[in-house]
Amino acid sequence: MRLLAPVVIFVYARPEHTKRTIEALAQNYLAKETEVFIYSDAAKGEKTVDKVRMVREYIDSLPQKNLFKSIKIIKSQSNKGLANSVISGVSEIIDKYGRVIVLEDDLVSSRDFLQYMNDALNFYEKDYDIWSISGYTFNIDIPKDYKSDVYLSYRGCSWGWATWKDRWEKVDWDVSDYNQFKNDKRARKMFNRGGRDMANMLDLQMEGKIDSWAIRWCYTQYKLGMLTVYPVVSRIKNIGLDGSGTHSGITSKYDVVLNNSSQKCRFDKPHLDERILKAFRDQFGTRYDYFLIGMKRTIKKLLGM
Repeated sequence: MRLLAPVVIFVYARPEHTKRTIEALAQNYLAKETEVFIYSDAAKGEKTVDKVRMVREYIDSLPQKNLFKSIKIIKSQSNKGLANSVISGVSEIIDKYGRVIVLEDDLVSSRDFLQYMNDALNFYEKDYDIWSISGYTFNIDIPKDYKSDVYLSYRGCSWGWATWKDRWEKVDWDVSDYNQFKNDKRARKMFNRGGRDMANMLDLQMEGKIDSWAIRWCYTQYKLGMLTVYPVVSRIKNIGLDGSGTHSGITSKYDVVLNNSSQKCRFDKPHLDERILKAFRDQFGTRYDYFLIGMKRTIKKLLGM
């Protein structure tokens, strides 16, 4: 029997969200067979010191609870930020295990999340059209004549995802060809097949206005012409869009109902469905949320709010 993929969880300064994320994962059917690695980033400033301490007190209590096959906790002594934490943490674990399932501290999973992810990793491992597996899906209308349990998209998702070492190590984190890309209208249009925000988001990353690992990950996916597998019914719910996160605002737009079926997901290789791709693209605007949130926070600071 093939070993299950390890789960890597990135936590920071949201103790209640972290608890809900861990408790939901512990209810998964394969939890007791799964190795878990928790990366805890250090506080960036005085405002987050207490919350980081609370998170670390909670995760320190987990090993004796026997929720998973094993738990290893890695605490940073200085603040790395999410992007650097994800890049270094995923690289460390995937280099050892060859595959990885990744969560952040605001993602509640369905009970079959680990089953779905491991089955997908096995099914698509040798299919080099596939870049990654997403556990989350948007609340979009799936056409009634669409028969598959999964669909394909041009864009990876950072809300509960999985991939393999041979894909991850292809990422060009420096985006070395950005100067060529930024003025190439055709390339920008192609990149935006996954959402109208993507090229603008990469611009913001390269201008130093945001710090995103995911847009650089997705850019390499676009360059390689690879696809991400999404479930028709979501296995992940994001509970962090309540203003509590460093990179998230307040919205209910992305709320979903988690899968509760006892039937295993049936994996296949569906054709790209333009109806679904359009509904998927429509979830994204032309401006990137992180930038807008940052602007709002700057204005509040200037006003002393």
